[in-house]
Amino acid sequence: MVHDTIKVDAPLREVYDQWTQFEEFPRFMAGVESVEQLDDRLCHWKMKIAGVTREFDTEIIDQLPDERISWRTVGGDTKQKGVVTFQRLDDTHTRVTLAMDVEPEGVTEKAAAAVGVIDSRVEGDLYRFKQYIEDRGKATGGWRGRVRPSDADRGPMGHTGPGPGDSPMEPGPKNLPPRPM
Repeated sequence: MVHDTIKVDAPLREVYDQWTQFEEFPRFMAGVESVEQLDDRLCHWKMKIAGVTREFDTEIIDQLPDERISWRTVGGDTKQKGVVTFQRLDDTHTRVTLAMDVEPEGVTEKAAAAVGVIDSRVEGDLYRFKQYIEDRGKATGGWRGRVRPSDADRGPMGHTGPGPGDSPMEPGPKNLPPRPM
C-alpha cells in the first residue's frame, strides 16, 4: 500500500478538474508513457515500471466531483487499485491524498517495491502534479460527471456480466455523458 498527501496552492475545483484529464498524466507522472481515455470509466495505460514496459486498463469505480476518484485495473499485466481524494482547505488551497495498492510483477518490480521505488515515484508524481497545476494557474479541462460503484458492478462499458474478466473493448451501452478529452 502506497499513501501520500500534498497541499496544492490552487482552488479545489481547478485541482480536481485537472486530475480528471487522465491523458495529461504523462506530463507529470514518471514512467507513464501514455493514457488513452476509452470512455467515461475506462483508460488504457502504457507505463515503464522498473525498466519494463507494462500496458493495462483501469476502470473508475467511484467518482464524485471535488471529492474522490477510485479505480482498479481490469486488464493487462499490472494489478492495482486506488483512490485519490480532494479536500478544500480554503479558497486557494487543496489537499490531495493518494492511496494505492499495487501488486508488483516479477523479481525486478518486487525488488523496486521493497526498496521504496514505488513510494518515491508516487511522492514525486504528486509533487510534479502540484507544480503542473500551480504553474498553469488553471486546469487544462475537467469532467464533472458522477460514476457510482453500482455502475462499476455492471462490468466494463456498463453492461451486465462478469465484469473484470470481460474484454474492456467489448461494446456495451454507455450510460454516462462523454468525457471531454
